Amino acid sequence: MHRTNRSFSALTLVCCALLVIGKVDAFPDGAPADTCVKSRTNEPNHGAARSQSLANLPYQVTASSNVYGPGTQIQVSIHGQQDVFRGFFLQARDAQTNEWIGSWYETPNTKTIPECSSVTHADNRDKEQATFVWQAPKDRQGQVYFTGTIVKNYGTYWSSIIAAVPAPFGRHQ
Repeated sequence: MHRTNRSFSALTLVCCALLVIGKVDAFPDGAPADTCVKSRTNEPNHGAARSQSLANLPYQVTASSNVYGPGTQIQVSIHGQQDVFRGFFLQARDAQTNEWIGSWYETPNTKTIPECSSVTHADNRDKEQATFVWQAPKDRQGQVYFTGTIVKNYGTYWSSIIAAVPAPFGRHQ
C-alpha cells in the first residue's frame, strides 16, 4: 500500500507539472481557429493577461497597400524595432463591410486559418521580423485593412493593431 501511494504521488506530481508547462506554453504553434470568433476579438486567451497599450507598441506593422483589385497581392510585415516577438495573429478585413476577406500564402513558420482570412505563427521562437503575402479574392475590389495581435511573451501582447500603409514614394500627406 505504501508503494502504491508513492507511485500515485509521483504520477500526480508529473501530471501537475505537465499542466503547468502546458499553461505557460499554450498555443506555441499559433492561434487556434476559434480566435476568430472569441468575444475579445483578436486577443489571445492568455489567462488574466490583457492587451498592452498601443501607445507602447515596440513593433511596426506595415502593409504595402490598402487598395485591392481581383487577385491583387499585398505584402504585410512585422518588424521589432528593438524587441523580438514570439507570436502573431493577423486578419484581413474589407474596409467597407468589416468582413474577413481574401487568403494568405502559408510560408515557413506560419499557418493560415482560412475560415477567417488569418495567418498566425507556427512556432514560438523569437522573431525579429516576419513578412506575409495576402491575396485578394478574384472577383472583388475595394479597400482592405490588416488587424491583429503581436505576442512578446505569454503575459505581454498588443491587440487591435492596424497595419500602417506608407505614403507612396515622393508623396507627403
